[in-house]
Amino acid sequence: MSKTTTARRVYLFLQGPHGPFFHLLAGQLRRTGAEVRRVGFNAGDRAFWFHRESYIPFAGEAADWPATVRALIADHGVTDLVLYGDIRFVHAAAITEARAAGLAVHVFEEGYMRPYWVSYERGGANGHSRLMQMSVTDMRAQLGVTDQEAPLPPAHWGDMRQHIFYGALYHWFVMFRNGDYPGFRPHRDRTVAGEFRLYAKRLLSMPLIRVARHLVTRRIRRGGFPYHLALLQLEHDASFRMHSPFAAMTEFLDLVIAGFAEGAPGHHHLVFKAHPLEDGRARLRRSIAATARRHGVADRVHYVPGGKLAALLDDARSAITVNSTAAQQALWRGLPLKVFGEAVYAKPEFVSDQPLAGFFADPVRPDMGAYRDYRRYLLETSQVPGGYYSARGRRQLLRHVVDMMLAPEDPYDALRRGTAAPRQQLRLVR
Repeated sequence: MSKTTTARRVYLFLQGPHGPFFHLLAGQLRRTGAEVRRVGFNAGDRAFWFHRESYIPFAGEAADWPATVRALIADHGVTDLVLYGDIRFVHAAAITEARAAGLAVHVFEEGYMRPYWVSYERGGANGHSRLMQMSVTDMRAQLGVTDQEAPLPPAHWGDMRQHIFYGALYHWFVMFRNGDYPGFRPHRDRTVAGEFRLYAKRLLSMPLIRVARHLVTRRIRRGGFPYHLALLQLEHDASFRMHSPFAAMTEFLDLVIAGFAEGAPGHHHLVFKAHPLEDGRARLRRSIAATARRHGVADRVHYVPGGKLAALLDDARSAITVNSTAAQQALWRGLPLKVFGEAVYAKPEFVSDQPLAGFFADPVRPDMGAYRDYRRYLLETSQVPGGYYSARGRRQLLRHVVDMMLAPEDPYDALRRGTAAPRQQLRLVR
């Protein structure tokens, strides 16, 4: 019998989303009779974990971590590993050790169908997800056990302020209370102080950004011109760094603007929509303006600083991205989509394989029947209603995900075997 089906479960938590979600999830698991341990790598991890008896600080160097996690698994009889994202070094190394020991690996991520869903998978997420090897035909075969209608996508992300607030608070603890973790190194290329300043600046400047966004969006929507929408993402995000062909966002900007200048009709425009959490580190506005001037299309290229996506998508001609999950909202609207990186939705039925200039000249629309089946499959499996950062979102998420973690099958096998629990996602979009 595998470790994940025995009565005694011991969960080892690593780093989670900023805020109290992992602490609350652990509490629910303890109520089932499971044991829970948490490894913290900095004072931010410790600040949001209120069950001190189960907290294990790791103060060593990165080179010590693989042997440490191997010993923790053995000493505590760990059966399950729980983490948020599978790319950062401490998580990738732990997954390697967990697989060697036969553990179940529970991976949380931001939702493929965000804003009001999060991703829960076993083994890996994004480019390491089981979805990467599945075809739409495979998914359709498994949907035979259900006839649930897929809900419409919400038009906004309901917990953006909380997300930014918890990020700033987390980095404050790391910056000012981290003396017990001398070996800690951030998994991103900025210092902790730099990360804190960016979060704080973003939080304080939200009113000004909102005004700027409103003005430029109004100009675009009242301009009367057709436009193509480029969906930007965070340059430091794992999906961009690990699952795309670009080393920097400027490479993507140059490629897209050059293709637009070559192929788009002269009356078409190009709109770059920034990620809602874009904090200015990549200087996108400046790079876009300079590149557009170089290609002679400065008067037809626009930059929108974050905000809601729905209003821009509703009038767009097509969408272009590296591998942003926001592309799913474009597909739901039937927009032609061009993708450059690895993505769980990059299926041939609904992602264009046209050369970029040809795509801008005459983009081919997706197979909407195939996409509807794909979307319904995700909402029946790995996409869980709720969120990490708002109290309401956490309550909704916990109603579903604890039983999913306790189940012997991962979400995809549970649907295939007919054991997946029904979900009332439609409540989230009212």
